[in-house]
Amino acid sequence: MIRFVLSFFGSIFSWLVTAVFFGALTLGAIFWVYSRNLPSHEQLAQYAPKTISRVYSGEGRLIDEFAEERRIFVPIEDIPDVLKQAFISAEDKHFYIHRGYDATGMLKALVQAVQSRGENLRGASTITQQVMKNFLLSSDRSIERKIKELILASRIEETLSKDRILELYLNEIFLGQNSFGVAAAAQTYFNKTLAELEPYEAATLAAMPAAPSNFHPVRNRERLEGRRNHVLREMWQNGYISEQTYRTQRLEPVRSVQNGDYPPFRDALPPRDYFTDEIRRQLSRSFGQEEFFTGGLTIRATVDPEMQDAAARALRQALEDYDRNTGLWRGTGKTLPPEDLASEDSWRAALARVDVPRDIEGWHPAVVLEIGRNDARIGIEGVDEVPGGHHIEARDVTWARKMLPGRARAPRAKVPGDLLEVGDVVHVRAITRDQDGSFVRWSLRQVPRIEGAFMAMDVDTGRVIAMQGGFSYQSSVFNRATQAMRQPGSSFKPFVYAAALDSGFTPATIVVDAPIEVNTPQGMWRPKNASNRFYGPTPLRTGIEQSRNLMTVRIAQEVGMDTVARYAERFGVYNPMKPFLANALGSQETTLFQMVAAYAMFANGGERVEPTLVDRVQDRWGRTIYRHDRRLCEDCTAESLPPTLGPTIVSNRERVMDAITAYQLTSMLQGVVQRGTARSVRLPVPIAGKTGTTNDAKDVWFVGYSSEIVAGCYIGYDTPRSLGGVSGGGTCGPVFQRFMQEAIKKYGGGKFRVPPGGHFIKIDRYSGARLPNEASGPNVVSEYFRDNEDPIFGIGAMVDGGFAMGANLPLFARGESDDAGTTVTTSTGRTRTIPRKSNFGSISAGGLY
Repeated sequence: MIRFVLSFFGSIFSWLVTAVFFGALTLGAIFWVYSRNLPSHEQLAQYAPKTISRVYSGEGRLIDEFAEERRIFVPIEDIPDVLKQAFISAEDKHFYIHRGYDATGMLKALVQAVQSRGENLRGASTITQQVMKNFLLSSDRSIERKIKELILASRIEETLSKDRILELYLNEIFLGQNSFGVAAAAQTYFNKTLAELEPYEAATLAAMPAAPSNFHPVRNRERLEGRRNHVLREMWQNGYISEQTYRTQRLEPVRSVQNGDYPPFRDALPPRDYFTDEIRRQLSRSFGQEEFFTGGLTIRATVDPEMQDAAARALRQALEDYDRNTGLWRGTGKTLPPEDLASEDSWRAALARVDVPRDIEGWHPAVVLEIGRNDARIGIEGVDEVPGGHHIEARDVTWARKMLPGRARAPRAKVPGDLLEVGDVVHVRAITRDQDGSFVRWSLRQVPRIEGAFMAMDVDTGRVIAMQGGFSYQSSVFNRATQAMRQPGSSFKPFVYAAALDSGFTPATIVVDAPIEVNTPQGMWRPKNASNRFYGPTPLRTGIEQSRNLMTVRIAQEVGMDTVARYAERFGVYNPMKPFLANALGSQETTLFQMVAAYAMFANGGERVEPTLVDRVQDRWGRTIYRHDRRLCEDCTAESLPPTLGPTIVSNRERVMDAITAYQLTSMLQGVVQRGTARSVRLPVPIAGKTGTTNDAKDVWFVGYSSEIVAGCYIGYDTPRSLGGVSGGGTCGPVFQRFMQEAIKKYGGGKFRVPPGGHFIKIDRYSGARLPNEASGPNVVSEYFRDNEDPIFGIGAMVDGGFAMGANLPLFARGESDDAGTTVTTSTGRTRTIPRKSNFGSISAGGLY
């Protein structure tokens, strides 16, 4: 019997040993099969997570962020202990003990699952396993994935330290609200840095990894609070915080940005604008879109925030002035239904959801709540209600009329009810007194349909200090400074004159201003001057001051359009320029960005300057991967310099035009501002520049510069159509004027530098005749000539471009201007222009001016 019992138990033991052996063999085989072709865990040692690229102003102020995943990478040594302890308590209390997996935890999870018949399935993955899943594996819930996870977890524990594994976890984990990693989440939920977090806030973040959408601080506030308190209790029981701290912290309410307890981090940033969006566009091309959005780049922008604001104000005022002069009311086209107007809370909530521009300085979205007999009551976003409410008065709408179906126009409005209806969403701004800034009334505003662009940059470094690509970035992200291809009109003429000055012309050279006929494949082309007149033989200087088209065409013909094209391409205006004669008048399209950069080379004496929106780009490790200014500073590293000396900067920039030519052209362009087509520009420092107006005034331009800053403006409809009786000097000139008044206060300005190798001679600016050195008067101008040049003055130096016609015409008459006729005052007190009689020029067609 005993032998039988022993034999029985021996057999059972043998079967158990055999089963265990084959079980272990089978398990080993499974692990061996799944361990093949696994991703390399060693790549985690070189892991560089997707992080935010940030743009800073020159003063170091954060102005924008770009990211595919909103993550701020923080090294483990900079992560506070309380935060590490919170996540370890919540996710893996044995993290610093186990070797990648927690067998005890897995067994407990299995027991709970069996006892609950599958209803209570809790995770048993360690932090190391979660790192493997997040980085190297998929998120599917399968036995195969769990086996691979275990294998990789055990391997990574042999490769990386615990702190490095925890660093990867805390920077990679998704915590909701497009926040990846604890630093981004702290900013998103609390608008705090990691060092500023309280224990209960650290526990709040640690409560979220399992299912961030189920622990939203607003929708699931109570559930989040319960999970947070559980984490706090685990932290206490694990010895990370005291019992007193636990009991105090668990009583704290759930506070968050989403609940309105903290201001959003984004509110501290200025609204995204054309400048930072253009940085995105350019750097995405240079470094690749993936690197820009995920590489954690630190970008130092060239923008001057004060000048950017000044540029936006100056351009917006011009666009709005033109729009209000058209007298047409369009509004926003958005309305709120009656049920949303029942209470202040409801209309404020509804108005906040309406997609209208909110980046226009001084403007507020508003909704019409009630139409009265002589006014309209409105509710204004961001402005508290007052007794009696806010109103639009009758006197504020008399400038406008409503568009009716079929493009008909209603009579001019007399009261707000003629333009507005209850529920209309509009823009308003406060009208204040100039004397003391006190409030007067609310005024209706609308985003103009006409658009334009403005840009300003340093003439020596190419640093763009301001760029406004339209009226409102939130209304239209299309950057008209860099993306809009427009005809520059007469603002291109300086490049024709530059080619002429380098080809033997002087500012005193006489050019015939007379009718021209050019036989082209498209028919006879007859360019004309803006005044529809012609003036006979005229000095070169006067030709550019008064923007004479006929003179410019003759100069281009004399110099050769191939030469003009080479100059335009050398300055970067076109690439390539088509050598058609009409292109001498600016009929080929280019961008404001290219035009402003080209004018900078006139201003700095003819040296190449590359425009840039970025001073420096650094990668995530702080290494400089791009620097715009590559000039050498020989003594910038010295501890000190003599009191009378500054650092010596060595520049080896390419010269694109002769320095004397650059000064001669600048002097002539000063005449454009002093007495020519830009004479409305008046500033306390010397200014040079050129206007541009295309056929039918579809585009108007002004590009000008001081000794320090070059700036340019263009205005026109996105789909080109006539602007009516406007000009570059009258429309864009004031934009330049308003901006430069602010820029000069900050950057100064002085006389343009006279290069060596030349001498001044006084001439008569009407006849080109040489005058004695003591001559003075409005007709006298000092021109700069090369020392080795023997200029011919007067008619002897006349150029007709080979067209010959007009050689016997009189010289340009003293005091004659661009006026197309005589201005008189009528019996009603209005001014009217009586046109001069028709001549050959007025009945010809074509050309730009």
